[in-house]
Amino acid sequence: MLHKTRGIVLKTTTYSESSVVVQMFTEKFGIQSYLINGVKKPRAKISINMLQPLHLVDMVVYHKNTTGIQRVSELRPSPVFSSIPYNIIKSTIIQFLNEVLYKSIRQQMADELLFDFIFNAVCWFDESSEPNTNYHLTFLLKLTRFLGFSPSLETKSEAAFFDLQEGEFKSRRPPHLNFLEKSEADLFIMLFNVPFEKINEIKITNKTRRFLLDKILVYYTLHTASFGNIKSHQILEEILS
Repeated sequence: MLHKTRGIVLKTTTYSESSVVVQMFTEKFGIQSYLINGVKKPRAKISINMLQPLHLVDMVVYHKNTTGIQRVSELRPSPVFSSIPYNIIKSTIIQFLNEVLYKSIRQQMADELLFDFIFNAVCWFDESSEPNTNYHLTFLLKLTRFLGFSPSLETKSEAAFFDLQEGEFKSRRPPHLNFLEKSEADLFIMLFNVPFEKINEIKITNKTRRFLLDKILVYYTLHTASFGNIKSHQILEEILS
């Protein structure tokens, strides 16, 4: 049976000389793998350029619950990006976020709230006039709301440390190294709460931004099974330095 659904490209793997298997986070079916033939041919109906990391697409797909790899009848970019593919800072940030998402999202079933967050956040980033260098920090912190380990703010007013392992503020220094001191924790929570439209108002040095990103990745490692290392981390730091 044919179904219409929106999709977010996560990973493309070569299947044959002209075909690929694409892992998509779909609005209707959660994470699915699709075999797409002929994408590398000169006049392909669905081209490899449509299947870049975090590209947003409308699809008509065949879906069978008993099949591991599904088929695509139609696919088109929606919306067509106007800046991400052409701006080195934006495209590098997207590559990095794509790797984190691929290692974090486990949904084999639909999650419309998570899908809408990612879809709308990527659209906003593409439409933004400048590639804000705090965007990826805010994106990752807001994403924790949907992954089940958002920071608890209940004891924030009386605490001097944020415990990354427990995901909450503490009045005493934790007995391990996975924590933030007050000034760093305040920025951490500020980036968590700020609307994307106002991230330009938060001024952070490159050194502090790198430090916070390292701690955010530690936070993900502590709370996401089999998270592993992020390979695009160093490339991102070089581009933003």
